Amino acid sequence: MKKCPVSEYCGGCQYQGITYQKQLEMKQNYADRLLSGFHAVEKIIPCKESEHYRNKIQISFGYDEQRRIICGYYAPNSHFIVPIQECMIADEKINQLIKSLKRIIIKNHISIYDERSRKGCLRHILIRTSNLNESMVVFVTGSRTLQKQDILVRETLRYNPEVKTIVHNINEVPVSKVLGKKEYVLYGKGYITDVLNGLSFRISAASFYQVNTYQTEVLYAKAIELAGLTDKDTLIDAYCGTGTIGLFASSSVKKVMGVEVNASALKDARTNCRINGINNAEFILDDAGKYMESLAENKVHIDAVIMDPPRSGSDTRFMSSMVKLSPERIVYVSCNPETLKRDLQYLKRYYRIEKIQPVDMFPYTKHIETIVCLKNRGVRA
Repeated sequence: MKKCPVSEYCGGCQYQGITYQKQLEMKQNYADRLLSGFHAVEKIIPCKESEHYRNKIQISFGYDEQRRIICGYYAPNSHFIVPIQECMIADEKINQLIKSLKRIIIKNHISIYDERSRKGCLRHILIRTSNLNESMVVFVTGSRTLQKQDILVRETLRYNPEVKTIVHNINEVPVSKVLGKKEYVLYGKGYITDVLNGLSFRISAASFYQVNTYQTEVLYAKAIELAGLTDKDTLIDAYCGTGTIGLFASSSVKKVMGVEVNASALKDARTNCRINGINNAEFILDDAGKYMESLAENKVHIDAVIMDPPRSGSDTRFMSSMVKLSPERIVYVSCNPETLKRDLQYLKRYYRIEKIQPVDMFPYTKHIETIVCLKNRGVRA
């Protein structure tokens, strides 16, 4: 992979200019340093495709010093836009769309939103792609009006026939968060469909969905393998999001109970369950810790928990309620080894750590996923 010309300014790929094999060694060393005190760390599982793997990007728009329209990524910890011609880890279809949409915006004189004056139209464009060759375009504006909306839709579709849906999202709040709360579907159904392990998943603009489709299958298959599930088991999918892990595991267990506090994500999970004809999965809108406390109080038997918390890790309420529930097996899927280490310090009092398996989901970045398999010691909380 040739070095990206803006890598030192963009900050998105911290390992630019380093061979992929060396990146794997660096990530292995990082996982060993943090986690080998609990158990020997397995050899990292590499990513089959180290380039053009991202199925989602968000680009921001602004003006350069000559008042020419630019688009790209914000430099780290700033509101300075680093212009890009293409992103070397984004799906190549996304790169083609970026170039096409920029030409359309310049041609039709769409104004760019200014964060200081809070005037202008276009702030960001979010693009998603799927392995069914479907693409989604989301125009994010700083006001309620998308200039020349009909022309933008018509020309986007004319030059990019793979686009299956176009959405207008409104974000009038001067914050770094890309998407606002209001959106309108301008074309299509408002979602695209991706396939993982033979299951269909609807992806809307705000859905949480892993950005590396191929490696997601690897990650989830390994997590389910380590859980040692049987057709007699009841499984909790904690922090279930749109239900991907739980639905993956549904064919291996008697029952899946997915728990998620985000109402939008839970709605997606229930939809994904329905469209795949899965009848042994239930998705509950609740705080996972609170929900498991109630299960423990009612002495509900749970065989296994798969947990995939955010980067901040889990919290004491969740872990203490999980320990009270006392499942035989826990599989912790972590995107942050630092918070994983903290949480394992708590869990090791009650659970024996049997395997630590790092997985590279994001080549050319410092990020790493880690799966930890834990077995109940039989110690009561």
